[in-house]
Amino acid sequence: MQWKEAATASHYQTAVAIKNTLSAGDVEEAAIGIEELIEALGRSEKRALRSQLERLMIHIIKWKIQSQKRSRSWLSTIKDARHQIEVIQEDTPSLTNNALLEMWPKCFQHAKTIAEAETGVSCWLETVTWDEVFEQDFDNRDVPF
Repeated sequence: MQWKEAATASHYQTAVAIKNTLSAGDVEEAAIGIEELIEALGRSEKRALRSQLERLMIHIIKWKIQSQKRSRSWLSTIKDARHQIEVIQEDTPSLTNNALLEMWPKCFQHAKTIAEAETGVSCWLETVTWDEVFEQDFDNRDVPF
């Protein structure tokens, strides 16, 4: 069985194939499948973390460079992305704050590009800080009416 390809294509189908392999008594082959599935799940969670960090950064950047267009929708996205990152980290303890810091520069560059495209405003920021992304309190008082 090509476990790596299977695990990349479908986690569920890979788990079923591992079960069948175990049922057939091939423990060594099933162990290889389990290892590949674990690696694939880890990559999937890391992609999800990266996606949420980029989503969060996009809205923080937009919040900073286009303050007159701030909206409750942006505020909601910021709060939700923070929550989703917490959930991913709780579910996958290996995705620590250090993992976030490792992906930070690439995520920021991508977020900056998307924020500029969405707003039509050139972004002067060189980065966003941990405090801005995870600690700063954004609330409805900052949203123009």
